[in-house]
Formats: sequence, C-alpha cells, structure tokens
Amino acid sequence: MHNTNFFDAMDPRLVYVREVAVADLPEDMQDEADGQETLFALHNADGERLAVVKERGMAYSLARENDYSPVTVH
Repeated sequence: MHNTNFFDAMDPRLVYVREVAVADLPEDMQDEADGQETLFALHNADGERLAVVKERGMAYSLARENDYSPVTVH
C-alpha cells in the first residue's frame, strides 16, 4: 500500500474562495470596499491571500482566467 501525504497530492493550481467580512480586512482594504459588508477572497494552499473581489462569481472567474481551479471554503 502506498502511503501518500494528503498535502503532497494537492493540486498547486487550486485556490480556495471564501467569504470575508470587510471589518476583518486591513484598514486600507476596508476603505476601498465601497460600502460592502462582505467580500470574497482567494487563497492558495498555504493560506496566502491572492485576491479580494466583491462577488463570488467574480472570484471564480478570476481564478479560472488565471488557470486556477477554485473551490469554496466555509
């Protein structure tokens, strides 16, 4: 039986999309939120935030345009 570490098998082109409260973002990002209460962030497998956008659909489109496979995180 082959023992593979789950994280070694993860697709490096996978990004995680999650809803974030604007209040939890850095102040300079809050200032650019245009009255939104929540935004959608894309993160890589290491948890690094790659982008923040206003709509879930926009997050998925942005990921795909950049050859990433988006998945939702709750």
